[in-house]
Parts: sequence; C-alpha cells; structure tokens
Amino acid sequence: MAERSRRASAPAGNTAPGSATTPEVAATPTSGAGAAPVVSVSATAAAIAAVGSAEAGSRRVIDTPRAYAESLSLLAAGHGPVAVDAERASGYRYSQRAYLIQVFRRDAGMFLYDPIALGSLHELQAVIGDAEWVLHAASQDLACLREVGLDPSQIFDTELAARLLGMPRVGLGSVVENLLGIHLAKEHSAADWSTRPLPQSWLEYAALDVELLVDLRDEVEKLLIAAGKTEIARQEFAAELNKPAPAAKIDPWRKLSGAPSARNRQILAVARELWTARDTLARRRDVAPGRLVPDAALQAAVKANPKTRAQLAGMRAFTGRASRTELNTWWSAIERGQNETDLPPLRIHTDTLPPIRAWAEKNPEADHRLRVTRPRVVAHAEAREMPVENLLTPELLRRIAWHPPVPLTTEAVADQLAALGARPWQVEETAQLIRDAFVEAPQIVLEDDGGAS
Repeated sequence: MAERSRRASAPAGNTAPGSATTPEVAATPTSGAGAAPVVSVSATAAAIAAVGSAEAGSRRVIDTPRAYAESLSLLAAGHGPVAVDAERASGYRYSQRAYLIQVFRRDAGMFLYDPIALGSLHELQAVIGDAEWVLHAASQDLACLREVGLDPSQIFDTELAARLLGMPRVGLGSVVENLLGIHLAKEHSAADWSTRPLPQSWLEYAALDVELLVDLRDEVEKLLIAAGKTEIARQEFAAELNKPAPAAKIDPWRKLSGAPSARNRQILAVARELWTARDTLARRRDVAPGRLVPDAALQAAVKANPKTRAQLAGMRAFTGRASRTELNTWWSAIERGQNETDLPPLRIHTDTLPPIRAWAEKNPEADHRLRVTRPRVVAHAEAREMPVENLLTPELLRRIAWHPPVPLTTEAVADQLAALGARPWQVEETAQLIRDAFVEAPQIVLEDDGGAS
C-alpha cells in the first residue's frame, strides 16, 4: 500500500512472535457532520498482545523459518477475517513485487512478513486462504500477493465499499477517521520498501494499515446493510477478485512524451531503441527506469537525434544518474535506431474508440446517443449516492453508445452490457435507462439543433 495515504495515532504493538504491545490508546477525535466519536483501540491492542511479550513497543519482521512457523500457529488459532496489506518499492525498483506483507487477525495478532527472505508463502496461504481477506484498494495489492503464493478466495475491499457508499474521500486515512474517529498521519507513503533493515518508524506505519482494518470492515458493513448495498458490494468484490491481469501494452515506448506525435518513422525507431535499452538495463538492475534516465531526457535525445556520441554527451537536457555512466549504451541504441530498416508504423491500430471530441465528425449518431445518455447515468448515480464510474464505467457507456445493439431492446442492451463486463446489478440499474435514452436521442438532438430546450 505504499501509494496510498494513511497512518498514525494508534497503538504501538506486536508484530512478531516474541515481541510486545502497549496498553490501550485513545484515538484523536474528528469534527464535522458524520464524524465518529473518540474511540479506543483496546480490542486491537488485545489482539496484538496475543503474540507474546518482549521489548515493549517493538515491531519485528518475520524473516526466519522459526518465526514464520510460530506465526502460522498463532494465525490458525485466531478467528474471523484476515486483514492483509503489502508494501512495494514503486518508483525505486523495476519490479512491482511485495517487499513487506502485513497480516492481522483477531485473537492472533499482527505479523510483518519479509517475502524476500522467506520466499514463497504457500504455508501462510494454507492457513488463511479460506478466510475472508480485508484489503483497502485490493486492486493495488492482489498481483504482488499472488506472486508469493497468497491468493484469497473471498475479499472485503473497504476502499471499494467506501466508493459504493458515496464517501467523498476513500483513502484509508479518511475512511478510518470518518468511521473510527482515529487520525492516521501521512508518512512513509513513498518510502523505498526494499530497504533493509526497515526502520522501526516504517514498520509502525505499515502495521497500522492492518491493525484497524477488521474494525473498519465491520463499520463499513453496517453502512452497506443500512444502504441496501450489500449485494452490490458482494458482486463488486467478486469482480475485483476475478479480474484478469491486464494485457501487456503494445509498443510501450510510444508513451514517451512527443513520440506519438512524431511524423518520421526513423525517429520512432530511435525512440524504440532508446526505450528498449533503458528497459533492459532497468530490468537487469531492478531499478525503476525513470531513476536511470527520465522520460523527458529520452524525449530530448529523440528530438535532438544527435549525430555523434559527443553530441549526445553534450546535451544538457539528457539527464539522469545513468545518462553519462551508461553513455555507450544510449549512443549504441541511437545508432541502431538511425540505421534500422524495419521501421515501426507511425500509428498502431487498436480497438480503442476515438476521443470524444472527434465523435461528432466520425460517428454523429453515437455522439448524440452519448450526449443524451451520459447526464441520465450521472443523475442515476447521484440518486444512488455513488460515483458514476462505479455505477457504470465511462468506457463501457462509450462502447455501447458507439455500437448499440440491434434491435434496440432492453434485453439486447442488458446482454451487451453483460458481454462488456458489467455486473448483474449494473445491468439491472442501467439497461432500461440506456435503452430509453438511445431511443429518444435522435429526437432530442433534432430539438437541440433546432434551438429547442
């Protein structure tokens, strides 16, 4: 969860077999409408205390087989949902692997696992795999958890649930403060979690991600029940859990600023070779590519298209910590691009739709449908007190507006929505609305074109 904002005034406690906890700590109150009263974290502290006793207030990482085995016994003796989180080193490392995994369970305690030292965590999976896992923004962590053998069978995503409930801010810190009355400070969110050893302040920060998560889950569930959204949440959690991994991007080098607008295929070849050279070096060193040479520097080199190694070395805009130490690498890449005969096309053909601003020219009927339908979907989302993108993603609405079913019936719209990936509850909420808007769109557009309101 290194990318999310959170942290703070909650209890210091145990993290590993043989460490200790501190007594109950009162939370900082919030103010304003809907604010939760001051609460204590005695339940959490009691759970942490189950781990053992040693140096008070320490947070210890589980990185040995013995400590790992002891933690599994404690988790097996615990009960209820399991709170799980992971910390990566985004922006520092090439990989998106987990460098710290946090697990909390009532009557078991809180555990900080070092997946680098332990390797596969299949034994942990065997202990907690059948339990409900509580995560905040599960989409950020599921991939790196699965990489080390951790794959939940069911999840409760407190961030996604907060969206479905229409909460204005859904970061962990905001939701905890709103529902539990505990203020979590923002610190270490951009830390390099591949650092070893991890500082105690970082471990405290990481531990708080999961120590309050089960309590938060219970409060969020109460709100879902009160709002009549438990089935909606269930379907959304299942969809998140079963979402396929995103397909690899085609020609990722084209995302270099300026590269897509190039009108010279030879220049595009230079961009491709520079990007590939940097990616290869970054992968080998396990360093984020931008920490070697930033995109802006690669773009500057592509634009300048230097004719000699000396010209490249003299470019002030060609920056980055590896811009000079690996100068031969970059110059070789530029030379390959300049001499390449198998040139990339100026553009690649994908199934992406044209930008909205081009619809009126390219497909005026679709443009009409979208302009009539979108405000109705937005209004329905507001009535249901949730973001419109959770009711129906903009991409999905655009696709059905561009290629509507024939014949245009509610059943056909429902079938197409489902085929595009809409959940049953989304189909039920929007199919009739979309069908009616599509049917009415031509007349409404004619009235608008004629000056009618």
